[in-house]
Amino acid sequence: MAKAFASQGDLGEKKISFTEVGKDLWAFTAEGDPNSGVIIGDDSVMIVEAQATPRLAEMVIAKVREVTDKPITHVVMTHYHAVRVLGASAFNAQQIIMSDKARAMVVERGQEDWDSEFQRFPRLFEGHESIPGLTWPTTTFSDSMTVYLGNRKVEIKQIGRAHTAGDAVIWVPDEQVMFTGDIVEYHSACYCGDGHFEDWGGTLDAVKAYNPQSIAPGRGDALVGIERVDAGLESTRDFVESTYRPAQRVAARGGSLKDAWDAVRDACDAKFKDYAIYEHCLPFNVARAYDEARGIDTPRIWTAQRDLEMWEALQG
Repeated sequence: MAKAFASQGDLGEKKISFTEVGKDLWAFTAEGDPNSGVIIGDDSVMIVEAQATPRLAEMVIAKVREVTDKPITHVVMTHYHAVRVLGASAFNAQQIIMSDKARAMVVERGQEDWDSEFQRFPRLFEGHESIPGLTWPTTTFSDSMTVYLGNRKVEIKQIGRAHTAGDAVIWVPDEQVMFTGDIVEYHSACYCGDGHFEDWGGTLDAVKAYNPQSIAPGRGDALVGIERVDAGLESTRDFVESTYRPAQRVAARGGSLKDAWDAVRDACDAKFKDYAIYEHCLPFNVARAYDEARGIDTPRIWTAQRDLEMWEALQG
């Protein structure tokens, strides 16, 4: 019997921070747990990322109510993962927005992802009994869309594949602030199980091209100021490349998944072992890196059963 996933023993409560990243723009962070963003317009509020359950979403709402009583009218999902979307019902928003590609991924693998993540990371599903079902968008877009919260312009765009094929970023031009979802992390491991390693660096370049003054990343502390933004972009790039290149070399010589696991650990442990959720992400990251290096462009669907089989294969 394989040992438990690292995340199954991660049961400690995380400290919540609520950081202003620009005028009337906030990042809800929790020591490496999934972040949410808050964009306050003239007469309404947009939420970025809905948390994993309505109960956890209520914690975001409580923070919002500390700074504004304006109604929450929009919820934007940067991608399809269960820990990001299943709390959406708590916001009672008029519009729930995803990219067309992210919605297609809900259709293709949304239930499997929910089952898989619930098994791996039970703490993130506090109050799971309150989830009404899969979250479906009311509004989708192919490349980009613009929402006006009164006079405040919010641009929602796909700028490249990275964490998933359906990733979107949210750009607030009046403050030059970007909400990146899991394209960027800070002192937290990137989850790459549905990722596109070869594309990720180019997508980080596309983020940088906006010259953001602050970034609210997918996990980890808010990045306020250009120096911190650059640090977050470069540490994310280093994490992704340090994971992929060893797996790529193993695949090129016909090595096994276990060989790739050993090679990635050798390259990454010393640099990243203190990052949040590092041990949780590592097996999924290695499995996806090994697949991509062998020419599998579309990530295979993770299921609760596939998780266990992969994890057992790495215990030898």
